[in-house]
Formats: sequence, structure tokens, C-alpha cells
Amino acid sequence: MNLAAAPPALGSAPPLDPQAVLELDNVTKIYGGEPPVVALDSVNLTIGAGELVGIVGPSGSGKTTLLHVMGTLDRPTSGRVSLTGLDVAEMSERQIAALRATRIGFVFQNFYLAEHETVLENVADGLLYAGVGTADRRRAAAEALERVGIAHRAGFHPNKISGGERQRVAIARALVGRPAIVLADEPTGNLDSTTGANVLALLKELNAEGATIALITHDRGLAGRLPRQVEILDGHIVSDSTQMPDPDSAMNRGIEHGSPQGR
Repeated sequence: MNLAAAPPALGSAPPLDPQAVLELDNVTKIYGGEPPVVALDSVNLTIGAGELVGIVGPSGSGKTTLLHVMGTLDRPTSGRVSLTGLDVAEMSERQIAALRATRIGFVFQNFYLAEHETVLENVADGLLYAGVGTADRRRAAAEALERVGIAHRAGFHPNKISGGERQRVAIARALVGRPAIVLADEPTGNLDSTTGANVLALLKELNAEGATIALITHDRGLAGRLPRQVEILDGHIVSDSTQMPDPDSAMNRGIEHGSPQGR
């Protein structure tokens, strides 16, 4: 990532947790109106490198606003958002766009694939705003498709593959730039139960390989299958629980071997 144009103030405030990928410190988001709507209220959340986190809440709980703030798509009304140690509040819109393009991968429920492009081209588009040349984008896209087990569909268009395959393409696009964190918004929401289970298994495999993933969902059962569950209700984090660590998880491997937690 090239943030050479960033002022020296960037990153000058020490991170709350030096091993954290994403930190929200006392974050509040209020939308104007009569009366104003408090979508997030004093939210504190830290996601460490190598974690797989489920953020769960019903409709209207604030989880979509939380996703937007976590993904730097929206600024909080107050509080601090830090991504890989960089305080977003100290950055210009251009710098935030560069940060988002290189350090955050997004996976959406509706895939958002360009129907006129091939699968390979859709994944390569994930590097379009990261300053990567065409040949390198295509090479990285091919590797990402291999990583998610769908390289054999590289020349197909999205309307010629299944829903589960489309979501794999979307996941490959999110991973192609090897971001610090992947934010997956209801990634199984438009899939049948079997296909959804396969996508979840893929996300777990990618996490075991080192990817840091936050999965946003309304499905408690889905969130309960992840190592850590964060529940949001009425704009508040009401619970944050961690299950016994998976011995194959990226974070646990790093602890076992005394190495830094993988990204």
C-alpha cells in the first residue's frame, strides 16, 4: 500500500492493542433527524490478526452500520476507528479509499459480480484501485481462484455458474489483495443450507491458512459455529464470547509456535 502522501500524524497515536487488525474505541454513530437515530452507542470492539469472528444481531440492531464503520465506508460521529494501527480520523478521504482498497476485503450477500466480465476478470477487479498492473492482477486472480477451489470456472461468466460458485468468486475477489481483514456481510444469506455450509467451511479453511475474517449475520446458529461471537442489539455490544480455540486456527498456530499472529 502506498500511503506516501499521508501526513506524519498517521499512526502517531499508538494502537490500543499492537496485535489488533481492527479496533473500535467508544464508537458512536448518530443519524440526523427528528428525533436523531443512535445506530451505534459507545461500541468497543477489537479484532486480532488470525481471528474468525461472527457478529450477530437481528434486523435494526446496528450491525449494518457497524459493518460500514468497520469497513471505513462511513465515519463515526464520535470515537476512534483504527485499522492496522492507523487512525482513520486522521486520514483524508483519498487516503481512506487507498486503505480500503488494499487492507479490507468485502464479501456481500448479493455477490455484486459484473455479469459482462468473466470470473477471472471479476476477481482481478479486486485489485483495480490498488495500483496493480493488468498482468499482475490477472495472475493474482488466478491464484485466488485456485485458493477457493474454483479455478476451473475462470473463463465463465457469473450467470453461467451456481450461487455457491458465485459466492466463492466473491470470496476470491475479497482475498486477491491479501487484505488485513475480510468483512463478510451475510455471505450465506442467499444460499441453500448445504451450499451455505460449504461456504462457511471455506471461510474456516481460509482462516486456518491465516485470513482474518469478520462475518456479519442475523443467524445465531451460523455465528455459534465460529470461534468468537459478538452480539449487537440496539446499537450496543451486549455480549462477546470466545469458544475453545480450534487447534487448526491461524491464531492458535501462531501462539503454539511463538510466532506473530498471521494475517
